[in-house]
Amino acid sequence: MPITEIDKLPALPEEFVAARDKLKSDAGVQALLEAIRADDERTMEEQIKICEIPAPPFKEKKRGEYLLGLFRQYGLKDAYMDEEGNVVGRRKGSGRGPVVQIAAHQDTVFPEGTDVTVKREGNILRAPGISDDTRGLASMLSLLRCLEASGIETEGDLLFTASVGEEGNGDLRGQKYMHYVKKVHVDGFIGLDAANVGRILAGATGSHRWLISYDGPGGHSFHKFGIAPSAIHAMGRAIAKFADLNPPEDPKTTFNLGVIKGGSTVNSIAAHCEAQLDLRSGDNGHLLELEKTILTAFDEALEEENRRVNASGDMVLKLSKKQIGDRPAGPGDDMSPVILAARAGQQALGIKLEKYTSASTDHNIPLSLGIPATTLGVGGKEGNNHALNEWWEHDRPWLSPQLAGFTALLLTGVKGLTKPLLPVRG
Repeated sequence: MPITEIDKLPALPEEFVAARDKLKSDAGVQALLEAIRADDERTMEEQIKICEIPAPPFKEKKRGEYLLGLFRQYGLKDAYMDEEGNVVGRRKGSGRGPVVQIAAHQDTVFPEGTDVTVKREGNILRAPGISDDTRGLASMLSLLRCLEASGIETEGDLLFTASVGEEGNGDLRGQKYMHYVKKVHVDGFIGLDAANVGRILAGATGSHRWLISYDGPGGHSFHKFGIAPSAIHAMGRAIAKFADLNPPEDPKTTFNLGVIKGGSTVNSIAAHCEAQLDLRSGDNGHLLELEKTILTAFDEALEEENRRVNASGDMVLKLSKKQIGDRPAGPGDDMSPVILAARAGQQALGIKLEKYTSASTDHNIPLSLGIPATTLGVGGKEGNNHALNEWWEHDRPWLSPQLAGFTALLLTGVKGLTKPLLPVRG
């Protein structure tokens, strides 16, 4: 299903409007929102502290242990770290409502040894990972801290999660473990990732990633010319076959060969060449069709390179294809209760809906299981994400935990005030 244009979105159902207005006018909820704003400086200090605890790919444990301590300190006494490294804590409701998962991810893209010292320049913080997703973790902690202090009782449960493996070849392993392996029951999902609080992710962009390798005998570039097949030439043949493909624009479907390695010297026929392929689409059908086309191109290139030199026996070039990433796509649903609650929350807080789109992040996993899900902004402004000169700017960042909190309260219901707007899944 294509993502709906903002000006064509349906009006909010009456029950969402009524619940929005009740929460907005409630003294307890207003006190919570004010407490979150007053918590701003502490949240930023926590953001800096978290950022300076390295969380390289597949090595988030040190940061996770720190976050586990904060979960427990802020009221989640039964919080734990699971076998995959996710930090999980449940804020229990009355037991008569749905479970809403609120998640931000621990990991960064930066390898061990990266200097993650934060430099503060007025309203701007600079450091690798200072925004993505350190600010998401800090916003989630601010919501938890202020919600506990408020005494607000929800009907449903809130499952706070600091997940691992969201970035790159982490392949959403934290959320996959929770939902595919442990099958933790949740009825809805709110992720916190990327700065813009005016953005709502309505769908999930699927991504398949492959490691493609050609291997052969190699040989001297002069003496073995026309005798030994070249791994690099085979890769070039494959690229030429799909480089000019025009995949669908709606839903947006893309391909990219992002990394390529091979060869040893300028005067050697390459015995090895490998590449990493990224395929994306908002629709699983289009993704699979594109994948089949491009993977077939690598097979055809192999045959052509071997045939060119009449390779046989030990001289034959071989091909291997290994999938290194599988992020399922999830269609948008304008009437999803999580989407409707997020829109209602934006309206209550005076936030303009600026982007209504899809992306690839932790919410892909619950969406793939039919669980209503979205990802909301972490607040402030950001730039140069995934680069050493990443920065984050203080610009009303309290709107993020306010929005996540208001959205969650609409979904879980507030005891004595509103009923849950998120159905309990069977």
